[in-house]
This record gives sequence, C-alpha cells and structure tokens, in this order.
Amino acid sequence: MSDIIIETRGKAGKITLNRPEALNALTYKMILQIEEALDKWRVNPAISLIIFDANGERAFCSGGDIADLYSEGKKRNFKFGQKFWRDEYRVNAKIHEYPKPIISFLHGFTMGGGVGIGCHANYRIVAEDSQIAMPECGIGLMPDVGGSLILSNAPEGLGIYLGITCKRMGPAEAIYAGFADTYVPKKDWPKLKELLIQTGNWKRIIDYREKTQKSSLEENKSLIRKYFMKNSLTEIYSELKCAKNEFAEKSLMSLNRSSPLSAACTVRLINLLKGTNSIRDALNIEYRFTFRATEHGDFLEGIRAQIIEKDKKPKWKHKDAVNVPVESIDFMLKSLNENELNLEEELS
Repeated sequence: MSDIIIETRGKAGKITLNRPEALNALTYKMILQIEEALDKWRVNPAISLIIFDANGERAFCSGGDIADLYSEGKKRNFKFGQKFWRDEYRVNAKIHEYPKPIISFLHGFTMGGGVGIGCHANYRIVAEDSQIAMPECGIGLMPDVGGSLILSNAPEGLGIYLGITCKRMGPAEAIYAGFADTYVPKKDWPKLKELLIQTGNWKRIIDYREKTQKSSLEENKSLIRKYFMKNSLTEIYSELKCAKNEFAEKSLMSLNRSSPLSAACTVRLINLLKGTNSIRDALNIEYRFTFRATEHGDFLEGIRAQIIEKDKKPKWKHKDAVNVPVESIDFMLKSLNENELNLEEELS
C-alpha cells in the first residue's frame, strides 16, 4: 500500500496522505512525490485546484518522520538531515506560492511538517477534532517549514506564545492564530470535497462554512500580550517567574519543557520576521537553525528524551532561558555562507 495517493479527479488534483498507522508522518519520499505532482499539475490546464487530505481518523499529518534523521545524526551524518530539510522547505515554498488554489482538510493532529504541507494552502479547513501545533521547541528544533512566518503574523505576542510553549490549538484557536481559515463540520467534508472536484470552484467552500465558538486565545489576548510581546526569551522568562496567576504559571511550565536554545532562537526569529510576508525569508533563516541543530543544538537529545527512550527528561545544553548567551543565538541563526538555502536559486 502506497504511503501517499496522488490522483486526478474531475477538475482537481488530489493528494491524500496514507500512513494512518504512523499518524501520516511525512517521509522524504512522500515529500518528493508531493513536489512532483504539484509541478505536473501547475502546467495542466485541466486542473483548476488542488486538494490535500489524509486517511485515518487521528491525524492529517503529525509531522516529519524523524527516525532516519535521528539515526543518521547519531552516526554524525549531518548531511542527511541538511538535505532532507532543504528539499522539504523548497516544497513548503512551492505550496505557499502555488498559482492554483490549494484546499487542505486538516482533521485530527496537524503538527510540524504537517503545518508545512497543510497550513500554507490558500483555504485551510478545520473541523471539531482539529488540533494544530508547532511542537518543535520540545524536541530541540524551532518552528520551521515556514511556520515561523505564520507565527510572526499572529496577533501581538501570540506567535511567540504558541512557538515557545508548543500549545495545541483547536479549530477556533487555529483560525484566530492564522493557521486555518474555515470551520466545516467533519460530516460535511465528503460532500464538500466532491463538490470541489466536480466544479473546480473553491468558492463553494462557503456553502458548508459554519461559525466557531470564541477562541480561548482571544479571551487571553491581554495576558499573552503582557507576557510574550517581548524582545527576548530572558524577558519573557523573568516576567512569568514573577507573575502570580494561573495563566502565567501554566505558560512557565510549558516553557520549561522546551529547549532553552530553541525557544530563544524562536523569539529572535519571530520578531525578526514581523512586518514581512516572505515565505522565502522565513525558510532561509529557519534552515540556518536546522542545518546546525543536529550537530550544535539540542535536536538529538530532544528526540532521545521525547521519542526514543521517552524518559521526558532531556538534558538541554542550557539550564534555562537565563543561561542562553546571545552569542549562541547569533551562531544558530547567522548566515551559512555557501550552504545557505537560497530559495531564489532553488525555485528559479
């Protein structure tokens, strides 16, 4: 059975992730298959729109399949991960810049690499079971696959809050934060997909759109602004440590589970991207971090603690936010010179 189903139906190109037993985690091969299909449909006049969805009940996509990244990293074969991320980011950029409408159906978990596939679509549909997150700081990475751009465009302080606490968003939260657009009850998805396939008209989404309840993120926006609209992780950490309320205490607990180096770099990057809408800039800077993360960051330790041995006790390179030198942040995000991602060349 194929890990991905690629088909042309009616006026639509349809890509269905098909690894439900692995929560539809993306393999390197799947990423390249997606790219090949998109390149082919781009120039096919019979295709009016693209649909992304996934089989299984639990997830659209739980992220990238990191087993090989970990095993190769342990062998000090850092080039494996560097090529994986280079090719993945190129596909993320192609989705973001695609000339035809892309509609994604984001049921269950959509995390990490799943955000890179599903949340750069033009029309991102969520349902009652949708859970979206950028959990990278918890495994020693930072929000990538272009997710840093979405976070940078979120309301004041919200992007940093979501990025460094790894908080999961339900459908209303995802729409409020800019990771999704439209709520459609899951029972209506088959009919909507068939309508899109037959008509090739993305506007028919409106036929099934429903309102969601008010987002809890919106209800907490003043607290999020107060504690997370800062220039550095050290400022955020200090504010949360001094606060005496439930929101701050829970946020600090979540932050303490993240890699301090990853969180500090996340704050820097999101602030750096404020006011821009360039997916290429976001991916280029993200790549500087992931290029170095296996050798110089907390990635291998994060995967060991969270996924391989599952002791949930990572030994990060820095004890806490206060102990991350500015020089370490500068190093992880500085130019790679001849190894820069350079999407201008990759996509030319």
